[in-house]
This record gives sequence, structure tokens and C-alpha cells, in this order.
Amino acid sequence: MPKQPVIQRDRAYSFADYFKLNFAPQDILSYFNVSLERQLLTLPHFPGPLDRLEDLKSRLVESLPRVGLNSEMARREFLIAPVLMEVLHYTQATLNVEYPIAVSPQLKESLDYLLEAKTQFLVIEAKNEDLERGFLQLAIELIALDRWVESDSPLFYGAVSTGTIWQFGLFNRTNSQVIQDLNLYRVPADLESLLPILIGILS
Repeated sequence: MPKQPVIQRDRAYSFADYFKLNFAPQDILSYFNVSLERQLLTLPHFPGPLDRLEDLKSRLVESLPRVGLNSEMARREFLIAPVLMEVLHYTQATLNVEYPIAVSPQLKESLDYLLEAKTQFLVIEAKNEDLERGFLQLAIELIALDRWVESDSPLFYGAVSTGTIWQFGLFNRTNSQVIQDLNLYRVPADLESLLPILIGILS
């Protein structure tokens, strides 16, 4: 850990500001007394049949060659949102878009997507590029969510997505540790693996 804090206490930071910082992710998280570990995660997995999966996959395969994906908004609308709408179909979750959080001057802004089912939460951070920096922003958002909501769940899950690539992570609230999954899931190729995980987290 560096001798000097990488976060200035007298400065306000939005979640997006952390995406732009060039400090090591573990040094940034240590400011919030949170550690970072990278490992293969065993994620929840919905075991039941997904009767609409093939239809979703065929729609994405058909539309992908025709949609310009050079902006985060395009990726959110045409790649991420269709997947999340399928998750809502199979779960009792609610979806909040641009969900605002204001914990402190260093922990504030809006979450791209927040899905909630009973006591479980799932944060989705959409990015146009740079998955690694995007995961850092996701980690900050999970820390903020932990301090914002009341929940008995020991784990908060999240994913950073470019629409075509997804990476999961979780915040262990018991030991204040963020874990970054080493696996990456591609869309549409890995939808058979991705969709059951998203549903499993919220089921």
C-alpha cells in the first residue's frame, strides 16, 4: 500500500472518476478498507430449462452485424438490455436503471443497472471498452451499495459488461473483500452459461 492515500479526502468523486484513475485497483480499494482478490468464482447457476434462450440468441445473432456498437449507449440498449429483460422474465427481480446512490463525496453517482430480488442485489456496469478499469468502477459501486442499502445477504454480486463480454465479481460483506472472476463470458457464444448465472444470482 502506498504511503500517501490515492484518494483525496477533500475531493468529490463520481463512480466514473475511478474508471479514469491510473492507480493500482488494490490501492484504490484499500482507501475504503477493502481488499481485492482474483480467482475462479463458483457462481450461482439456475438449473432449470430456459425456453426462450434460443430465441434471444438468434435475435442477437441476427441484429449484431447491423448495429453500430461504437458507444456505451448502443451496447446498453441493443446488447445488455435484451439479456436483462430475459432475466426479469425468469425471476421475480425488479430492475432499476440509473439508480442513484450518495453515500459520501467519494461514493456517489448512479448505477447503470441494479437488479433486486428479495435480499439479493446484482449491479451491472456497462462499458464501451477497458473491462479491467470497468471492473474497478464496479467494485467501487458494490462498496457504495453495501453502505447504502439494508440487507442480510453476505454477498453482493456484480458484473461489468461491454455487451459482447461479461465479467462477474462479488463483494464479501463479512470480510470486506472484492473478488474478481477470472472467467469471461461472450455474447452470443456463451449465452447458455451467462443467462443461468444471472438468473441463479437472483433466484
